[in-house]
Amino acid sequence: MKSFLLSAAIGLASPAVLTAGDAFTYPFDGTFDDATFAVESAIVGQGLVIDYVSHVGEMLNRTGADVGSDAMIFKNADIFLFCSAVVSRQVMEKDPMNITHCPYGIFVLENDEGVIVGHKDYPDGTMQAVEDLMQQIVAEAIGS
Repeated sequence: MKSFLLSAAIGLASPAVLTAGDAFTYPFDGTFDDATFAVESAIVGQGLVIDYVSHVGEMLNRTGADVGSDAMIFKNADIFLFCSAVVSRQVMEKDPMNITHCPYGIFVLENDEGVIVGHKDYPDGTMQAVEDLMQQIVAEAIGS
């Protein structure tokens, strides 16, 4: 029931859009810096440790000319990577190959359309606990 209510709250706040790579994406009403702070706070608020923040937007902007491109893909883009001992154990006890999905990531990007927060769509079934966790973190971050 909690999962259903959380999904409904996210859906009412801003409908999830499945895009390339089947990612759930949600518009963020604020700046990129506000969004990254909100995501970081929501992850840490769950008692989780952020293992790494990938500054993919900076890397793409910095290396564009080196690879022969002048296209700006993102104004900003970061990916927060983390794991949950409880949830990871739960999903990997069901299927040890769920290790392929760990660590989990929530991204924040800024493009011409605004700031977006999202995460990948994990496989149905044994990864549902991870998807529930991701949706809970994103819901808190976007304020729904």
